[in-house]
Amino acid sequence: MNSVAALEKILYIEDEPDIRLVAEIALRQVGQLDVVTCASGEEGLAVIHEVMPQLIILDVMMPGMDGPQILSKLRAMPEFMLTPVIFITAKVQPDEVEQFKQLGAVDVITKPFNPMTLAQDVRAIWATCHE
Repeated sequence: MNSVAALEKILYIEDEPDIRLVAEIALRQVGQLDVVTCASGEEGLAVIHEVMPQLIILDVMMPGMDGPQILSKLRAMPEFMLTPVIFITAKVQPDEVEQFKQLGAVDVITKPFNPMTLAQDVRAIWATCHE
């Protein structure tokens, strides 16, 4: 069995301050992950080269640039073409999840998420990307 590189660095783009804070605590304190949070797609794209995340979590619905638009911009950057992206959304009808995966997301996490299991859910998705 090949070893999976440890997931350490995550970029999370979320416009809701409360959700961003809960996710940051869930990933950093509970999950011991290095997470950088941004309030908008523009902000995330501005810092992505400094952060160099191994995995990116995108809120689907945001003002300005939404998750799918950010994903298409990421896929146009050679260094992030293959970076796993997880969408996080309250919209989780099976056809919507399938649509997000067709856009290139590796998985979808449902809001509201459980802060106590968010990091392990993210790690499980990370592991499936490296099977």
